[in-house]
Amino acid sequence: MKFTLIIDKEKDEEVVATVHQRSALIDEIEALISKHTDRIPGYTEDDIKMLSVSEIECVTVLDGKTYAIDSQNRRYRLKQRLYELEAVLPSSFIRINKSTLANEKALDRFTVTIAGSVDAVFKCGYTEYVSRRCFSEIKRRLDGK
Repeated sequence: MKFTLIIDKEKDEEVVATVHQRSALIDEIEALISKHTDRIPGYTEDDIKMLSVSEIECVTVLDGKTYAIDSQNRRYRLKQRLYELEAVLPSSFIRINKSTLANEKALDRFTVTIAGSVDAVFKCGYTEYVSRRCFSEIKRRLDGK
């Protein structure tokens, strides 16, 4: 069996397997891949909207409830907990503090406050605090590019 991995940030993620027959390994691979989702239901007072993962800029916990913030800076209530979403969202979502996952592709810049803390500013204008522990991991990740 051959394995080829191509990393291209410009293309949509896709997994294609060519096999002679179905096996336990193929079933495991399929289960692993199907855990990954590209749409998540988001709730407002009036509607339920299927949010595309690519339009979500960050997922955060506010007042004990999980919200997705989209590219238009709108908030949608999510039923899943943050750790459940962290397991199914693509690797472009990184933890920036104890209660927030950020879409790396939606980060506009980092700003330093007068007190010396760092804030993440998203393309939609939303700003969120970045913990020191998470910032060191983010720096390593960005330097690796």
